[in-house]
Amino acid sequence: MSLPTTSPIQLSVVSPVYMGAHSVAELVRRIEEAILPTTDQFEIVLVDDYSPDNSWEKIVEVAKNNPRVRGIRLSRNFGQHPAITAALEQSKGAYVVVLDCDLQQAPEDIPQMWAKAQEGYDVVLARFADRQHRRHRNLGALLWRSMNAMISGKEQIPTNIGTFSLLSRHVVDAFLRFPEIHRHYLHILRWMGFRVAYIDVAHHERFAGSSAYTLSKLIRHAIDGTVGQSQRLLYFALGLGGLFCLSAGISVMWVVIRWALYGSQPGWASLIILMMASTGTILVTLGILGLYIGCIFDQVRSRPIYLINETTDEPR
Repeated sequence: MSLPTTSPIQLSVVSPVYMGAHSVAELVRRIEEAILPTTDQFEIVLVDDYSPDNSWEKIVEVAKNNPRVRGIRLSRNFGQHPAITAALEQSKGAYVVVLDCDLQQAPEDIPQMWAKAQEGYDVVLARFADRQHRRHRNLGALLWRSMNAMISGKEQIPTNIGTFSLLSRHVVDAFLRFPEIHRHYLHILRWMGFRVAYIDVAHHERFAGSSAYTLSKLIRHAIDGTVGQSQRLLYFALGLGGLFCLSAGISVMWVVIRWALYGSQPGWASLIILMMASTGTILVTLGILGLYIGCIFDQVRSRPIYLINETTDEPR
């Protein structure tokens, strides 16, 4: 049974769009074909994250010919997770599906997610048997999520879980209460603790183009996700500093003992190595501290997570 809602829309399918000019029309067509046998009370919300191609023009064109489609264009490129937040805030359905625009996540799996939600689950996550990314990206994702689990002290988010998901309106409203600037969709869902179910689906080849995530963007995303979700890096830096202080104390004792037994001994190489190691440790700990201070600075400025430039309902 669907959750109570003041809107007649039972299901919203929302998608952040970036470099998706070649896939928008196909995305909408396949979503409609997949959902119509289940319900005709649905909408499609496409959020253009200020794509450098003509994604917005394609969204406007599709929206003119299809009353179920609404387009929102952000004022600049804010990133995938702020774009997801914008899409969720604009959605009206009793349930909301989050779906990438590149069609690696198949709209045909939405009815299965919908059916699972009717069993009483608040969150339904798609679980992929094998993700169709390059090998180095899959390996990097595994290493980062393992490291993040160790740092945060929480269970690792499996690498075969992505943003393809279905949320009840109750969960969407709770998600939108989170004001973090450095936000990560899956981490917030995990923190909220609502009842979660998984369905196994296939991960497909990209419909057109290539991923907009470069190596530098992936690294930045990983750092933001780690720092924004846990304080353990600060404890790591503190422990590392304490270890070097202990090592320094032991080294002083050893030098004194050697001086007492053998007199003065040359040790320029070991001294230089110790100085370089100590300097490196100081810089690493200062860098970690700086990341947290930067996050605090971004948060206390209280800037909006995203800004809307125009919509298909109210064009400029």
